[in-house]
Amino acid sequence: MRTKMENFSADLILQIRTRIVSGDYRFTIHALERQIERSIAREEIEEVILNGEIIENYPEDKYGPSCLILGLTKKKRPIHVQCSLDPLWIITCYSPADRPLEWSGDFKKRRQI
Repeated sequence: MRTKMENFSADLILQIRTRIVSGDYRFTIHALERQIERSIAREEIEEVILNGEIIENYPEDKYGPSCLILGLTKKKRPIHVQCSLDPLWIITCYSPADRPLEWSGDFKKRRQI
């Protein structure tokens, strides 16, 4: 049986995916800059959201409620994408593999540093 949080995350990721497929989302300037800096293509961000999972929720984020999604690209590159929920903005993106001391081996949990 799934917990309330798991049900919430499952419903939320479906809503986010629907908006990604329909093109109903935007990138912040910060996200665009990070994409360029980290060589992350728009298609990779879409792949991650369409195939990934929510690993953290930020209900009190300064941009409004947001979440962190982990997914793999077709090339098996792990990417984290943070997005706000309404409206759907891509806030930032990065590869947690570039921050191995910050993340667990599966990139789902922050390490206590």
